Amino acid sequence: GIVTLEMKGEGNIKKSEYALLPEGADFYTILSDSGLNIKDLENDFYQPAIGISFGDIVTFVLLGAGLVLVFIMIKNMQASGGKIMDFGESKARLLFGKKTGITFEDVAGIEDVKEELTEIVDFLKQPKKYLSAGARIPRGVLLAGAPGTGKTLLAKAVAGEAGVPFFHTSGSEFEEMLVGAGASRVRDLFKKARSASPCIIFIDEIDAVAKKRGTVLHSGAGEQTLNQILVEMDGLEERQNVIVLAATNRPDVLDPAILRPGRFDRTVVVNMPDFKGRRAILDVHAKNKVFEDGVDLDVLAKKTVGYSGADLENLLNEAAIMAAREDRKKISQEDIMESYLKVKLGRKKAGDKEAEDIKKTAYHEAGHAIVAKFTDGADPVEQVSVISRGLTGGVTVYLPEKDTKFLYKKQMLAWLRTGVAGRVAEELFIGEISTGASNDIEQITNVAREMVMEYGMSEKLGMIKYGDMEETKHLGYTYGGGREYSEKTAELIDQEVKRFIDEAYEYSKKLLAEKKEYVEKLVDILVEKEVVIREEFDALF
Repeated sequence: GIVTLEMKGEGNIKKSEYALLPEGADFYTILSDSGLNIKDLENDFYQPAIGISFGDIVTFVLLGAGLVLVFIMIKNMQASGGKIMDFGESKARLLFGKKTGITFEDVAGIEDVKEELTEIVDFLKQPKKYLSAGARIPRGVLLAGAPGTGKTLLAKAVAGEAGVPFFHTSGSEFEEMLVGAGASRVRDLFKKARSASPCIIFIDEIDAVAKKRGTVLHSGAGEQTLNQILVEMDGLEERQNVIVLAATNRPDVLDPAILRPGRFDRTVVVNMPDFKGRRAILDVHAKNKVFEDGVDLDVLAKKTVGYSGADLENLLNEAAIMAAREDRKKISQEDIMESYLKVKLGRKKAGDKEAEDIKKTAYHEAGHAIVAKFTDGADPVEQVSVISRGLTGGVTVYLPEKDTKFLYKKQMLAWLRTGVAGRVAEELFIGEISTGASNDIEQITNVAREMVMEYGMSEKLGMIKYGDMEETKHLGYTYGGGREYSEKTAELIDQEVKRFIDEAYEYSKKLLAEKKEYVEKLVDILVEKEVVIREEFDALF
């Protein structure tokens, strides 16, 4: 071992010396043989050395960290369930029948889906009718749709209509730090459901635990949970009358085993509502609100193409907040329009522009509006504004005349022509271009690329899909995929995209030069009033 000696010399000068002793050597013997006086050695010189290696330190640190981790896990378990060893107990919330507070009357805008789920209600109410006819009652129904389309609301409505217990959980609640907790919770959930049958189990965001096995998306613990779900669903007997509803907005990532007959027998796609559906949804959320005379919700329903039920609820709530902020008890049409613009573009920024910037913005927005007015296939202009919102300096709002399931080339060309018109107006009437068209450029590039790569609208490339995206099975979402075409084809695609945009630019440049009088009129009104609504805009022509 190592021995440290501290010696005092003349003038109280201290000197430390270190000696490496051979293994098994006797300390006193070595010092005595060297001729040192060792009578006071024990008191003056000898201090036992404590040797702590780096490995010992690491061991102590790891042990301490492990104890802290165990303590944190125990505290989390106690906070979540009140018991230390309840990690295998299901976290599902249980509601009884009408206590869900939801029936089909509370669900609007998706009538086709309600009709399909009405059968599930009948299964739960009259199972003998179907069993006596030799029919097999579905064990599971998958609700697939974009966020906010009402999947959870539908599941609660089914339970409310049938008047049966409703177990509500989510896929993420099955997982835990402890391996095996997910599978244990699945067993506990189905055990409780069997004892409460007839009943409904609702698993929200099932894709959290039911991703395709054997992929990077799925963990080992997740596979155990998924396997247990499959086992439990296979173990459901027809006379137990337990139906599993599940919701997802990513049906493309689900394991095929969970979608086969006998498990999730049916997949119900919950689409975005059309105009009629949006109008019905607005009526539902308007029940507890007071509106001024003349408020027209049809206008909002027309503006909100592609909006979900949750989006529409949020719009009316924002309008109510605006009215309350100004101490008004009734919601006005202006509140509704302002809430629409706030949600779509951001909060209004008042007084943050110089007069010169306002006029430049007015020319930009006038370019969009005038080209839309005189272009076949373009949507009518609803509002033109030079008020800053979010990241935009101004906005031109279009109002589609109707919902369309298909897009025609004429419409997409109109989008390109109105999209480039803001930049064209800057060039023609201001004499210089700005960064204000950055969002326009992004949008028209996407439209032109879709025309060429997705919809076969390029004569040179023909009716071939060159997409480098993969569409999901149900919802039409796009996610990154591999490119399946050559560099030469990629170059040709870029050329065609540029051609579509260049042709739109030349079209708008010619049109705005011809309609200069209308551009100047609109700019003058925008500089004075900042906002021009549809009636004022149409009166210019």
